[in-house]
Amino acid sequence: MADIINLNTFRKSKARATQKAQADENAVKFGRTKAQKQKEAQEAAKAKHILDGKERDAPPT
Repeated sequence: MADIINLNTFRKSKARATQKAQADENAVKFGRTKAQKQKEAQEAAKAKHILDGKERDAPPT
């Protein structure tokens, strides 16, 4: 005899599995590690600092 399955639980577990698969796919496609994000932020801050250092003063009016 077959096992009795709660269809509501089965439906929800199937939906969770589908969402998990989609999340894993998106993580590969769009995701970056915390270290990568920190490195990019550090590089952006350095570039901004260098650019601000080369800024010319506005001419007197």
